[in-house]
Amino acid sequence: MKPGAALKAYRLATQLAAPVAPLLLAWRTRKGKEERDRRPERYGIATLPRPSGFLVWFHAASVGETNAALPLIEHIAQARPDLRILLTTATVTSARHARARLPEGAIHQYVPLDRTTYLKRFLDHWRPDLAVLVESEVWPNLVLETKAAGVPLLLINARMSGPSYKRWRRRPGMSRPIFSAFDLVLAQNDRLAEQIAQLGAPKSYAAGNLKADAPPPPVDPAAKADLSAAFWGRPIWLAASTHPGEDEIIGAAHAKIKEVLPDIATIIVPRHPERGTAIAEMLRSRGLKVSMRSQGGGIDASTDVYVADTIGELGLFYALTPVAFIGGSLVKHGGQNPVEAIKLGAAVLAGPHVHNFREMYGDLLKAGGAREVEDAGSLADAVLDLLQNEVARKEVHAKAEACVAAMTGAMPKTLEAIEAYFPEKVPLQHAS
Repeated sequence: MKPGAALKAYRLATQLAAPVAPLLLAWRTRKGKEERDRRPERYGIATLPRPSGFLVWFHAASVGETNAALPLIEHIAQARPDLRILLTTATVTSARHARARLPEGAIHQYVPLDRTTYLKRFLDHWRPDLAVLVESEVWPNLVLETKAAGVPLLLINARMSGPSYKRWRRRPGMSRPIFSAFDLVLAQNDRLAEQIAQLGAPKSYAAGNLKADAPPPPVDPAAKADLSAAFWGRPIWLAASTHPGEDEIIGAAHAKIKEVLPDIATIIVPRHPERGTAIAEMLRSRGLKVSMRSQGGGIDASTDVYVADTIGELGLFYALTPVAFIGGSLVKHGGQNPVEAIKLGAAVLAGPHVHNFREMYGDLLKAGGAREVEDAGSLADAVLDLLQNEVARKEVHAKAEACVAAMTGAMPKTLEAIEAYFPEKVPLQHAS
């Protein structure tokens, strides 16, 4: 399908933007958003050799998409040790997460910037036999260059916000060449499958949401025991995966809760750990006593807020706290995955801006398995109610568990679809 003017302009602009790329990456490195010694990967320059054999390339943008892909990767690595796996991601946090969780033999690289030259270099080196993009990672040059290289291209756990769908629909000269490049799209629900088909995908089906099937994040028992002892006897609650603009609301909610529960402790796990220092400074300016996990800060009876600005420990804090507010939802980010908190025993609260998980939160709220809050006041009221009313808290969590159980089933459907593109498994030869 021929590209329209907008797609041609995008491809030309990204080629002409080559002088800007080093400046962009240098700025991102200063901000802690790139790893200096791995910046060549962003130009498509591999830092590892390609292993021999059939190579399955997964691409996931950040931690959430990586968590959706990891159970698939782990299953494939165990069931098909004859295959090789490459995972690319775009963020430092997801790269560290991948290094900690990828099965032995699987490779991680940063995805190249979306420029034709970089992507051709990446594809020439890695020569993937199958490409599997996760959720909404539909970068025009990445998709088109992968298709041009003759690599079967899948989009799994596909999602798209309403505004994104409308933007794609207004530009058929861009959307149809891109979405028609996918050999198969597995969407999170029927509505999304139909919308992606309208954008040009030849095969678009609903398979469910992988995040409902994914196991909860790991919990370190020793760390949990230490923190339980540190907070012993105090009511605690969690603000998880917070984004800029939410931590001020969390601080205000803490102050309101403290009027009723003077010994309340609030734990904040920012979505991006590098924001930890700024969050702590902001809260201290409001007169709160703050301890930071990344700095080994201790916890005593006077600690108001514990900022857990580390990587890979969110499961620990979900398991530690009875009530969890899920961030990215009091600001217009689109929300974060509530399933992990539910699977580890927390009653869930969220703001109104959850469009990235619209159906999931819709089902939870309808069933009474989550509560919606709008500001510091309603957040404080909800936390107080759930901390002081054990029966209500357990009821919310039980309804959430039942709701999540009804959402499962995407994992086997997705595995079956991916495995259809694998080479036939060669049986082991036994000596006679």
